[in-house]
Amino acid sequence: MKPRAPERLTGDDLQTWAALATVLEWLPSALDEQLQRDSGVSHFEYGVMYALACAEDRTLRMSVLAGYANSSLSRLSRAVARLESKGWVRRRPDPDNGRYNLAILTDLGARTVEQATPGHVRTVYRLVLDQLTVTQKRQLREASRRIIRAVKAEGEWTPAPPAK
Repeated sequence: MKPRAPERLTGDDLQTWAALATVLEWLPSALDEQLQRDSGVSHFEYGVMYALACAEDRTLRMSVLAGYANSSLSRLSRAVARLESKGWVRRRPDPDNGRYNLAILTDLGARTVEQATPGHVRTVYRLVLDQLTVTQKRQLREASRRIIRAVKAEGEWTPAPPAK
């Protein structure tokens, strides 16, 4: 039987949670800021386009994409509408099942992801990966995976390299 959780955080547990909570608050806005400045895309939108870039034929069902993005269909639909207005993504009914819609990364969208990626990667290295030793990176990966499994039973999205 698992011990009952205390009613308040203290000591090392409080320090650990405060550090993680700060990362959860500060890192997304830092990633957003760089991507908006350099590429005119939010971190969420970049993630959507990156997932499409990694998908076969740069195409995913909107429902699958929403799962990857941990997003409601309505939030994803609004983001995809913004991406469509820039010519980066298009939607069409799924020919295999008309009840679903597909999101397709356009050639222009693929170029946008390709151009945005180096700056995003530099930012990820500068803010996260360069701050850690090899051992700390492995520990962070494993700790993050444990947290992911506790939050969502079906686990994480693991990206494949983008199709060339």
